[in-house]
Amino acid sequence: MNDLVLTGERTVPGVPHENYWFRRHEAAYEFLLPYAEGQTVLDVGCGEGYGTARFADVAHRVIGVDYDAGATTHAARQYPTAGFVRANLAALPVRSQAVDVLATLQVIEHVWDHTQFVDECRRVLRPHGWLLVTTPNRLTFSPGAETPDTPTNPFHTHEFTATELQELLARNGFVDVDVRGLHAGPTLRDLDGKHGGSFTDAQLATPPDQWSNALAQDVAGVIRADFVVRAADAESALDLVVVARRPGV
Repeated sequence: MNDLVLTGERTVPGVPHENYWFRRHEAAYEFLLPYAEGQTVLDVGCGEGYGTARFADVAHRVIGVDYDAGATTHAARQYPTAGFVRANLAALPVRSQAVDVLATLQVIEHVWDHTQFVDECRRVLRPHGWLLVTTPNRLTFSPGAETPDTPTNPFHTHEFTATELQELLARNGFVDVDVRGLHAGPTLRDLDGKHGGSFTDAQLATPPDQWSNALAQDVAGVIRADFVVRAADAESALDLVVVARRPGV
């Protein structure tokens, strides 16, 4: 059993009622894995560490960074193939132009100063290095929010559309910004119909201990392959998946 407290700010593996969210995040890591092959990778906002460990399966070296001391202590104990460091994400403990790939998955929506954060990510990347970003799509995650700065999730400071995120990265020095979308596959679309039109809304409507047996079983049965990443229809995606490059010197 995972020993990290579930606060709603991070997703962890091994918890049946969290399985949908874990598999959703896992699918993005799997899609981005080829960019890490043989590279030096910094995973910024690594949380529980499962994604950092997955990068470690293919990368030359991986370091996970998180502000939460409990998370980095747990990750170092749980995933010995990667290194983990506690640090403020606004001041990464890495020298300039030190890494080939910087991954920051489901993180940018949590930070306060997005321009400063993107600048810091660019600083530590080598010329031609890759920036990998995922974040909830505001148009589907918080469709009822009054503004981008009043999202549904209380841990989010700001949520982006595909256009906004692309413009942020381009404005702050990244090129070849490729925005894709992570979407529900056929099985999950069937579950939308089974659970009143939205499988995710059904999970959020009541605490897990009040779920029906059918809902609990369907959540526990979600697998990574139930999600697909594609270039088309990013604005209707569940999550945005972005790859961008730091220019050469």
